[in-house]
Amino acid sequence: MAKPNGISKQELIASAMRCIAENGIGKLSLKAVAEGAGVTQGTVYYHFKSKEQLLFQIVKEICETSWNELVNTEHSDLKQAVAQALHSARSRCDYESFYHQVLLSLVVTSFHHPTMREQLGTLFQKENDYLAQLLDRLGAEFLPPEVSPQTAGILFNALIDGLALQALLNRNFPADLVYSELESLLTKRIKKNEI
Repeated sequence: MAKPNGISKQELIASAMRCIAENGIGKLSLKAVAEGAGVTQGTVYYHFKSKEQLLFQIVKEICETSWNELVNTEHSDLKQAVAQALHSARSRCDYESFYHQVLLSLVVTSFHHPTMREQLGTLFQKENDYLAQLLDRLGAEFLPPEVSPQTAGILFNALIDGLALQALLNRNFPADLVYSELESLLTKRIKKNEI
């Protein structure tokens, strides 16, 4: 097996992301990633045993970066927190969404690969937990008392992924309008509870 030649996983992930951005997910291969990074295919294989594992690491990295931004940001204003979370989600909601194309390709692949399915399930659960943590930090004024932050996190995660799926399939999906009105809906809920 090849040994790494000083290149990090993050550099290979960046090369893979460039390959996908330039040529689409269908043309991504470990060979293309190696060429883009200026290393041998064996070096890429040392870090990622398959294209699917590389794609999973891309999704995981994007998710973790997004979660950390939301969870680690101090929000003095509940409306600001909601706006930031929705802005982050909106940035990935479009017909050419790199992130959701990769994610959905992995979801389909995982139906025939139990290990990948388990990894994605864990990633989704972690995302639900991050959302629950954020909702818990935002305080009781955001959620009705009968809805736990854990349940709300699952619901918001499903809502955001559902909007992204619609945007991927409909070139004319009104994402700006939908996110604007979703923000209005949520901030109206905040105002109602502040009275």
